[in-house]
Amino acid sequence: MTISYQLGNSLYLNLTNRCTNNCRFCVRRFKKGVGEYDLWLDKEPTFKEVIESIGDDVKYDEFIFCGYGEPLIKLDLLKKVASYLKENYPEIPIRINTNGQANLIHNRNVLVELESIIDSISISLNAHNAIIYEDICQPQLDESFKHLINFIIEATEYIPNVITSIVTYPGVDVDKCFKLAERLGVKLKVREF
Repeated sequence: MTISYQLGNSLYLNLTNRCTNNCRFCVRRFKKGVGEYDLWLDKEPTFKEVIESIGDDVKYDEFIFCGYGEPLIKLDLLKKVASYLKENYPEIPIRINTNGQANLIHNRNVLVELESIIDSISISLNAHNAIIYEDICQPQLDESFKHLINFIIEATEYIPNVITSIVTYPGVDVDKCFKLAERLGVKLKVREF
């Protein structure tokens, strides 16, 4: 069971396999993991298991909450781990890769709770409108795209570095996504499918 895994000089933390989307392009559909890491969890890890998986020899450029599920589903665990990391390794930035539906999942503005412990957040935009988002990302929650857009806007008030991302999947209009990100006041990262 892979809880933490290193890619480059970053340490990724895999808290859950649950997700509120079923994206057509998601690597979960095609592979058991990334590189040599099998990211399907037997069970969701405890705080102790996450900390033990990080180990003592901590020399990373960044900690990233990103695994085979939506990390903010495990909000309380994420906050506890991020607080521990911030206290013990204050020089290492902490990032979350998210689908941007956490406020909808938890029915409150969770960004307020992340303000002092998260340095960067990468939010999967994946489309320039709700119709394409629904088709490509297949969200389980109602009005996901609207909540995603609101989450991006609110994130800029609480998190120092906010980035959005898209995958070059058929139907995704990269130019329109760039224009939307610009209107929202955030950068856009394009990942190849």
